[in-house]
Amino acid sequence: MAKIGINIATGSLQKAEMIVGIDLGTTNSLVAIIHPETKQPVALKEHDSSSLVPSVVHFDVFGNPEVGQGAKRYLESDPANTIFSAKRLMGKSYKDVSQSAGYFTYKVIDDNTDALVKVQVGSSFYSPTDLSSFILAELKKRAEHILKTPVTKAVITVPAYFNDAQRQATRDAGKLAGLDVLRIVNEPTAASLAYGLGLEKEGETTIAVYDLGGGTFDISILKITDGVFDVLSTNGDTYLGGDDIDRAIIDYWLAQKSIDIKVLQKSPNLLQTIRLSAEEAKKALSSSDQFETTIDGQVYQITKSVFEGLIDSIIGKTIDCCKNALADAKLNAGQIDSIVMVGGSTRIPAVKAAVASFFGKPVNDSINPDEVVALGAAVQADILAGNNKDFLLLDITPLSLGIETMGGLMEVLVPRNSKVPTQVGRQYTTHVDGQSSMRVSVYQGERDLVKDNRKLAEFNLTGIPGMPAGLPKVDIQFLLNADGILVVKAKELRSGVEQIIEVKPALDLTDDQVEKMLQDSIENAAADMVLRALVEARTEGEQLLAVTEKFMVKHQSLLTPDEVTQTALALQALQLAITMEDKNLIQTKIEALNETTRPFAERAMDEAVKGALKGKSI
Repeated sequence: MAKIGINIATGSLQKAEMIVGIDLGTTNSLVAIIHPETKQPVALKEHDSSSLVPSVVHFDVFGNPEVGQGAKRYLESDPANTIFSAKRLMGKSYKDVSQSAGYFTYKVIDDNTDALVKVQVGSSFYSPTDLSSFILAELKKRAEHILKTPVTKAVITVPAYFNDAQRQATRDAGKLAGLDVLRIVNEPTAASLAYGLGLEKEGETTIAVYDLGGGTFDISILKITDGVFDVLSTNGDTYLGGDDIDRAIIDYWLAQKSIDIKVLQKSPNLLQTIRLSAEEAKKALSSSDQFETTIDGQVYQITKSVFEGLIDSIIGKTIDCCKNALADAKLNAGQIDSIVMVGGSTRIPAVKAAVASFFGKPVNDSINPDEVVALGAAVQADILAGNNKDFLLLDITPLSLGIETMGGLMEVLVPRNSKVPTQVGRQYTTHVDGQSSMRVSVYQGERDLVKDNRKLAEFNLTGIPGMPAGLPKVDIQFLLNADGILVVKAKELRSGVEQIIEVKPALDLTDDQVEKMLQDSIENAAADMVLRALVEARTEGEQLLAVTEKFMVKHQSLLTPDEVTQTALALQALQLAITMEDKNLIQTKIEALNETTRPFAERAMDEAVKGALKGKSI
């Protein structure tokens, strides 16, 4: 007997399978679908509740995650165990985030290396992929509860400036949440689709997408030619948004009351109340000329004209970004045909007026700016589902293509569902001093370990000049042409040594085999990611052991006897941890070894600088 899902809210029959559109945001996330009756995109919400789910994850004392509104209340009371803005960490290394580490109230592991960033909560370590997967799992559960039908396929949006690593991390997060991510779509592209821009089969139009969210600002210039989107330029500020507008109001009130922010920080409940009131004031002043409230027996008020004066510099910064984006696109404001507004902060009349003035034409703001990206993702999902017959999908690759990296892991270069033809490249290096060759093994599949995927080809790039580990730069390019032929090029950039092979990725694979490989990847996603994390931790630990041992031999004279003893103990502890099956234990021992070696590593750096400057005048 077949099960039929019925939407309680609308009474409409649900399809056995539905592809949803997801806006995985820095501040808030949400899910949208094409309504089965109206055929219009609609954000999912329960009754009169908001469609927005705060992108916040809180871990309780047992390490259990809570996502959304419930987690948000712990931002003030339990900041060390409450993770926000995980999206900013996606695909980033320690070096990438070191300058903004002070922004985060939780512990971001920063040892100044190129390894991918991790967040420590108690004795557990989480990657941004793990954290994003908790948010996506909550969105999936919420969608299934509202739709009363399983949700297993999704289109997820990302900023236009996300690189391959950040896009792959987003795909991995979806897989970990039990979702088959059919397409990663640029947020400005999704916003344009929500307005119907780019749905025309013919013609050319140039669009500016102005996106002012809670914590970030982005401006993207797009050219749409016969339905094909081309991002001409992007600009923005990853630390500029509605939060800064709230802060401007708070600072104004504190100055009025002569309250020192440092004193207020000792009363987190009062600070939280003032912060929430500032947010309320911002929203009220979009339609009123004045806002007034009483907090702790004192009256706090602000007028619209004062508010607009306070945020004038913030709006000015966004306009400067617009100028830069236009310059990068080699266009002027008059060449922009349409301006699409995204993000809750674009509701402010002063923002709309400034943007309209800069571009010299009215802005498009008729669609809810909080929902517009998710609605566009739903339009893309509908196209992928084959419901929009006006669109003919380009050929796509049915399974991911990638190469084997250390520990037998699969690194994806061409994600499944990528348009064909496509080209992508990445750089790798050696892990052993004097390494003269590198084996390149090409695989097809969706699992994290290559042993679970299908091997397509293998070759050795030989003739690499003997150099210290990490110095050679091997560029690997995948070119997948319209006939489905994959050309793999490997070139050592310093010496020019190169090798090229051709392989046929989809050889002998039936639709059923492809479907089984996809099903296996979803069913084993959690176990695969745990195993991947363990392998990556072991690889990182082994590399740290080798580097530390080499360093101690080279700089023995700089170490005190006690430092030698402590380092030997830390090395021994890490070596033992690597033999175990506990990723968190390995990470803890890596942290301990880094802490032990940091003082004499800094001394060695100082000595090297002194030696380099010896005899030179400054």
